[in-house]
Amino acid sequence: MAHIYVYSPSGAVRDRASFKRGIKRLQALGHEVEIDPTALDTWQRFAGDDATRLASVARAAASGADVALTTRGGYGLSRLLPDLPYRQIAKSIEKGTHFVGFSDFTALQLALYAKTEAITWSGPALCEGFGTNDPEGPDEITMACFDDLLSGSGEGAGWRVKPSSEQDHSSGLLAKQATLWGGNLAMLVSLLGTPYFPEIKNGVLFLEDVGEHPYRIERMMTQLMHAGVLRQQKAIVLGQFTEYKLTPQDKGYTLAKMVEWLRTQVKCPILTGLPFGHVPTKVLLPVGKKVDFLLEDRDAFLLWGHVH
Repeated sequence: MAHIYVYSPSGAVRDRASFKRGIKRLQALGHEVEIDPTALDTWQRFAGDDATRLASVARAAASGADVALTTRGGYGLSRLLPDLPYRQIAKSIEKGTHFVGFSDFTALQLALYAKTEAITWSGPALCEGFGTNDPEGPDEITMACFDDLLSGSGEGAGWRVKPSSEQDHSSGLLAKQATLWGGNLAMLVSLLGTPYFPEIKNGVLFLEDVGEHPYRIERMMTQLMHAGVLRQQKAIVLGQFTEYKLTPQDKGYTLAKMVEWLRTQVKCPILTGLPFGHVPTKVLLPVGKKVDFLLEDRDAFLLWGHVH
């Protein structure tokens, strides 16, 4: 089975019960779980001060593990970007370590790709994914995708989009050998104008977020549009945007209305429904990998297993 290195590069682990559950579940599956010595450290809102978390990233890269798995997101990696050991991380990826995480981890993923073009994986973190308090355990689809990553058998991800009447494109090949990239929308936008924002043309951009009202999502998407990022993409894929609250003053302005407006502003296809975000069901997505993107009626497919 796999050697999994668990470390905390962002926010402090507050829910230690989920941490313990996640470790036990991975061990019960037969995996060797190595816990970073500072994984449960706390300093202000962070999992240790900046130097502590930087050292944990370096240890994850030096671990030789099959998977370097974050405990959680939160916030903290943005502070570390100037000092991250990019070459060391890229070298460990070349040797077979898969770096997996999401949310705040987006900052490391995109910065690493901008610096080295090394491929990382957007997927579950330890606490919210494997440590869920759902009595049925972690989501089956998420676990199947994680198993595919470990076995090297994963070739893509598929999902059903909303009825075609809500789409602004027809079935067929939407992108060929495009660079898959993205992650948390707020984290991605925060990197604009910095050396840590990858300049990707002919990409498939996937996005998700949590706790952001649709007008805030629109504002961030508009910033990407005005910066010229969206027009350089072959397609945009929207994952799950959760835990926001509409108010009476919205007067019918919803996430769907925001997407409808965005489609009038952007030429490339915009698809919705990707099972990824701050939700139990998450497919694992290789950030930086070349993909083909197909739509067959209402079935969307991101395929990377055959793309060279």
